[in-house]
Amino acid sequence: MSTTQSERLRELLEPLVTSQGLDLEEIAVDSVGRKRVLRVVVDSDQGADLDAIADVSRALSAKLDETDAMGEGEYTLEVGTPGAERLLTEHRHYARAVDRLVKFQLAEGGELVARILEVDDDGLDVEVPGVKGRKATARRLGFAEIDKARVQVEFNRKDKKEEEA
Repeated sequence: MSTTQSERLRELLEPLVTSQGLDLEEIAVDSVGRKRVLRVVVDSDQGADLDAIADVSRALSAKLDETDAMGEGEYTLEVGTPGAERLLTEHRHYARAVDRLVKFQLAEGGELVARILEVDDDGLDVEVPGVKGRKATARRLGFAEIDKARVQVEFNRKDKKEEEA
């Protein structure tokens, strides 16, 4: 069984990322001209601030320097967090997206845009926004019903604290 470079890098770097209190979400090696770029995406339940990213970046860089995991050629290490419109693929991703608006591609076909209210081992409780003055409706989605899910960016949503004031 062959192991890809990304899998080998994950095995090497994931324990280090975990020791920093973060989850290794994604790892990719891309070629950009003659150089290679190692992109590492990290996150946590509390999010990852700039200090945490800088700390893990230094630790990963030191680990990579002491091994030959990236080979002889030059490369650039980029460490960041998932984008605003992240794809939800793991249970923890759904849990971190509670109170966020998500676009679901349903396994049976069709789409649904709804706000995640609660996540458990079997699925999600969501709130489907009302259209044209109608009230929002509650719905239950099992994980098996979801083909893809992606967080949506909201520019004009009022903060709960503003609504309660």
